[in-house]
Amino acid sequence: MPSPDQGFRQVGEREVLATSYLRFVAGGFVDPSGRPFEREIVRHPGAVCIVPVEDDGSVLMIRQFRGALNRVILEIPAGKLDVPGEPLEDCARRELVEEVGRVAGRFQEIGTFYNSPGFNDELTTCFLAEELSPVERATQGIEEHFMTLEHVPLAGVWDLVESGELVDAKTIIGCALALRARVQRGGTF
Repeated sequence: MPSPDQGFRQVGEREVLATSYLRFVAGGFVDPSGRPFEREIVRHPGAVCIVPVEDDGSVLMIRQFRGALNRVILEIPAGKLDVPGEPLEDCARRELVEEVGRVAGRFQEIGTFYNSPGFNDELTTCFLAEELSPVERATQGIEEHFMTLEHVPLAGVWDLVESGELVDAKTIIGCALALRARVQRGGTF
């Protein structure tokens, strides 16, 4: 049986560009036959996303402008790991307050995933937030000041995916993980 890396190995990396939180690098690799090759890679500090489920079973989502798409999209709260040394759960709890003005009485890590491993190493950790209580929002950044909140039935997420209304991968994955977690413990959706 071949090893998990199938004989590929990284032999180096040189930084091409660094921004406030991203690094663009050229990674040097060797294939199983010994031939060298290079790949451009975006190094990302990682992120969290949160599926905040209200008592009525609806997911509290945000509608937010995304510059890379030049449009407003529907998504769950999320944020990058931009506070050095901050534990994942603390980051997720902070983002929940900042973006939707909620604290959670029940908080559970429900999965991790790579967002786009073809060109970056961003790893997102997803949390399910339940038993929500309102607090004052602590918005950060221009987009957050203009975002709006929406309640979406967890069971209705798939209709939004099919219609093309919901196109954000972390939201689709997060809702699938939340649905699975709630069903596993006998909860409703």
